[in-house]
Amino acid sequence: MSVLLKADEIRAAEAAAIRSGRATGAMLMERAGRGLFEAICAEWPDLAAGSSRAMVLCGPGNNGGDGYVVARLLAELGWEVTAYAEGDPQKLPPDALAAYRAWRGETRPLVAFDPRGAELVVDALFGTGLARPLGGGFLEALQKLANAKARPRIVAVDVLSGFSSDTGHLLEGSEEYPKPIDADLTVTFEAPRLGHYTGELPERSGKLVVVPIGVTLPDGESVARLIGAPAVGRIGKAVGGHKYAHGHALVLAGGPTKGGAARLAARGALRVGAGLVTVGAPYEALVENAARLDAIMLCQIDGDEGLQAALADPRITALCLGPGLGLDARAAGLVSGALSWIMPPDAPLIDGTDAQIAAHFRRFGRRVPVVLDADALTLLAREGRIEKSLHKSCVLTPHEGEFARLFPDLSGPDKPERARAAAEQAGCTIVLKGPDTVVATPDGRVWIGGAFHRRAAPWLATAGSGDVLAGLIAGLIARGAAPEVAACDAVWLHQEAGRRLGAGLIAEDIPEALPAILRDLGA
Repeated sequence: MSVLLKADEIRAAEAAAIRSGRATGAMLMERAGRGLFEAICAEWPDLAAGSSRAMVLCGPGNNGGDGYVVARLLAELGWEVTAYAEGDPQKLPPDALAAYRAWRGETRPLVAFDPRGAELVVDALFGTGLARPLGGGFLEALQKLANAKARPRIVAVDVLSGFSSDTGHLLEGSEEYPKPIDADLTVTFEAPRLGHYTGELPERSGKLVVVPIGVTLPDGESVARLIGAPAVGRIGKAVGGHKYAHGHALVLAGGPTKGGAARLAARGALRVGAGLVTVGAPYEALVENAARLDAIMLCQIDGDEGLQAALADPRITALCLGPGLGLDARAAGLVSGALSWIMPPDAPLIDGTDAQIAAHFRRFGRRVPVVLDADALTLLAREGRIEKSLHKSCVLTPHEGEFARLFPDLSGPDKPERARAAAEQAGCTIVLKGPDTVVATPDGRVWIGGAFHRRAAPWLATAGSGDVLAGLIAGLIARGAAPEVAACDAVWLHQEAGRRLGAGLIAEDIPEALPAILRDLGA
């Protein structure tokens, strides 16, 4: 999985490279500017082949230095290039000053910037280090660019100026920032920033290109990572195995006419490889569910007593509840019973599954892992002090509204940090959903499943999509995956299904897309 860096992490990596003697600041700037130049030429070979006109907006820091390097290289290619700067370039930091002096082309005041006639504008005003909202000449320059009648191609260096590279949001106080402005191409260095996959920035960055510049990236557990494809060993099935070797997921359903969401979750769990899946429904909803289920089994669970009886079978290796569960006394009792269940120490193992059950007990203790979604989250929020109810084998899958009710004290634009704090508070895995889904664990690890850029999947925004995701997580946990691993793999598979299905997708389609995806992964 690719690391996603914060501003202070990439600055520390660059400083370490300079201290080690592997590079100087000037060398890193030259590599960055050259990588930017090459990315522009690769993206628009029609421009690179001719004599085009470019304008480069250079800021007062090292981002501006990258701009002067690319201005020089474009001019050497035969382009007509003008640089624009706010203030005296002679006051730039040393490396950026050296790049400015090597540029030797025309540099005009930023107030004179007029994008008319430009085929390309490079935004090198501010990169990862911006700490306050844009104003003055910087904001005016972007407003001119946004209002241009003949819009040039726009390239952002690191991030579109004005956005936080840590959160992907505009900095507080940016109400006058021009909404129409988006980059066509964003070029960053060594690794993406967190903001490239969270917040508003991904949709305004255009194509994202990462250029290596020769620094060693941090790799500790505190560094966020982009979720990658599941490993074949986690999703495949061995020849000669049997259904109980792949776990048994139980999905709890609501009353009559409310079973569709649970059936979607159950279908996801089965398609992702759980050996068996059962829907537990109240008596009055059995006929309705029986009419819609074939490979998925059905049992009667009217309340907590029925749940306790079902969980007494140690072959149940994951429990999913919440989708369509309801908010009545039965539902509240099921949530409470699910979270308090502990397998009695004298519970017998089942013939032929001893090894699988023993392995499950070693990983999860004598608790059944629980995936809580939708109505279960609302019931938890009503109770308050959720950390008293949950255990480390739980997974919560809130969207932003549910998250706000569960964790009212955790707010702000930094979604990964909010999810990290919530996981620590709850003592379990959090899956904070959205196109920038965040998976976080109590020990501070964070993964981002950004459905942006080449993996954009906007049609996942449909009723029932989240129910399928909850089922995917439960199915993978039932097979033996740790909660955070199951969550990451499920998020990737869910987004991949959305990406492949595209326009017209409905929730029922998602489980049916999984066989082709799993085959392509080598399962």
